[in-house]
Amino acid sequence: MDYADFQKKINLSKYDLCREVYRENRNSIRVKKEYKVVKNLERIFSATLRISNRKGFQAMSMRNLSREANMSMGALYSYFASKEELLAMLQNQRRAVTKRILDERIAQESEPAARLRAAIRTHLYLSEVMQAWFYFSYMEAKNLSKKEQDLAVASELYTEKLLADILNQGQIQGAFELRDPQLTASVIKAMLQDWYLKRSKYAKRRVSVDQYARFVLQFVEAFILDH
Repeated sequence: MDYADFQKKINLSKYDLCREVYRENRNSIRVKKEYKVVKNLERIFSATLRISNRKGFQAMSMRNLSREANMSMGALYSYFASKEELLAMLQNQRRAVTKRILDERIAQESEPAARLRAAIRTHLYLSEVMQAWFYFSYMEAKNLSKKEQDLAVASELYTEKLLADILNQGQIQGAFELRDPQLTASVIKAMLQDWYLKRSKYAKRRVSVDQYARFVLQFVEAFILDH
């Protein structure tokens, strides 16, 4: 599976992502026409990410967001009651999508090596589709409330545990060399994060997500496969 195949199989356009947010939060959003809500959520989220990249989420005011999204303050408040509620929408949706698709793609494979390849490729491809959201979540983690920080840490640990479990399973079955699964998972996670945190570096070097995925897989497999 390459990135083009992934995009065909997993529909993750901005519209679809925002539609999921609407359906998860329809009881708190006062506007009820789905198409209108989804289009405006696209504008709001895109504006939030642009402002956050310039000055940070905590420094953003609702008035800043109103101007950037070209929406009135009243219109914004019909979608969420506060910046904190907006942040929860952004974070919860990204975490839920990442977990769901990772679980689905890995479950399709039975052998440890294939499961590990599916996990690495899927995480990289998801972070390519949602690069701005992944970057935002990582960079803003230190400025979040205690509750949001705890959720961000739990999400990070979930991915590491997922990788560690696959590595441990491979060791038990004799498919992988005896290594430290937890430490190996942490190093793999750092390599996955480098893709979306240093995206401009790889763009300047004309490294595609498929090239990066192949390199990470070759690097990891050289270390863990039982030769």
